[in-house]
Amino acid sequence: MSLSRHYLENVRFEFERYKTMGEKTFKQLSPQELHWRPSENDNSIAIIAKHLAGNMLSRWTNFLTEDGEKPWRHRDTEFEDPPNTKEELMLVWEKGWQCLFQAIEAVNESNFDANIKIRGKKHSIVQAFNRQLAHYASHVGQIVMLGKMIKGSAWTSLSIPKGQSEAFNKNLFGKTSS
Repeated sequence: MSLSRHYLENVRFEFERYKTMGEKTFKQLSPQELHWRPSENDNSIAIIAKHLAGNMLSRWTNFLTEDGEKPWRHRDTEFEDPPNTKEELMLVWEKGWQCLFQAIEAVNESNFDANIKIRGKKHSIVQAFNRQLAHYASHVGQIVMLGKMIKGSAWTSLSIPKGQSEAFNKNLFGKTSS
């Protein structure tokens, strides 16, 4: 397998992992909880999800031929008026992620070395994906943290629950860690 193909498979895996973390958080929350904000100046989960989708649509629509900061994007409005229902939020969320995954699929051996632009600055394919992976990971981390704050002790861990590492390792490896 070529290094470029290996990279693209890996970056897609990582993006899918973060998408899943967000969705597992949404699943634990009511529509009202998705709109909760720690303070008036903070973002709710619904606002963060709307911003992520807006960023994805701008960055990945025609990304090989157009700047990733589209003239039709109005970033500031991504932080206003989030979708009202969980269903609407999931449609916005899914639209953004599908745009990203289609962009990954559009990259192949013939264009892997292409340069693209984001806000007028040249990026390699790897730089562009890594830049956005870091951006999306930070926002999904915010979504998860807000979900944990909202649910408190009712939160269902998205990874190995606190205090369960030994049992997890025993199940995985058939022995306790030493």
